[in-house]
Amino acid sequence: MPACLRPRGYRCCAAPSKNYSWLLTRGYPPSATLKLVGDRYALTERQRGGVGRAACSDAQYRQRAATQLPPTAVKGLPLAIDGFNLLITLETALSGGVVLRGRDGAFRDLSSVHGTYRAVQETDRALRLVADVLRPLEPGPVRWLLDQPVSNSGRLAARLRALGPTLGLPWTAEVVLNPDRELAETTDLVVTADSAVLDRAGAWLNLSALALAAAPPNWLLDLG
Repeated sequence: MPACLRPRGYRCCAAPSKNYSWLLTRGYPPSATLKLVGDRYALTERQRGGVGRAACSDAQYRQRAATQLPPTAVKGLPLAIDGFNLLITLETALSGGVVLRGRDGAFRDLSSVHGTYRAVQETDRALRLVADVLRPLEPGPVRWLLDQPVSNSGRLAARLRALGPTLGLPWTAEVVLNPDRELAETTDLVVTADSAVLDRAGAWLNLSALALAAAPPNWLLDLG
């Protein structure tokens, strides 16, 4: 698959992303700078969102690269998964939606959860994909963290608990008020593509990249 595929009418944002990263490195404020870059390239709101998620400063890039563990180092380590962050990206990819590969190598979608989540046709397939990738890595205890304020988070947690043993990976699922804070402060190996968490995490696993290497997305925008 080519490194950068884009749906008809979707302009590739590699150059704006590169410029945005360059400006962030030099200390320009993120919000105003994203507007500046977006106006310069006449980007839509959706494209601006993609550029904002994919870019990072040189310091952020170096820090995330230093704390990213390879799959071979996962054995026996406890794992904490940013549930909605990972799951929605995989659901998007499996349903043929646009997925971004950022400068840090993490995969991100263009969606966001605004208080509501509903399981879709691809949900169980995404969970099976996660289990298929994790089993050979032999991690320690695996726990999913789901946002309590998001509707149906309790149902998803129950589904995760029920499905785990059948997939040979009896993970746990917790519904918590602020998963980002817990992920940023935990000593567990973290699975997320959330930039704010990555910048604070002690160690992280690029599980979305591993999963989508096994099930390549139809529409991948490489903004690295």
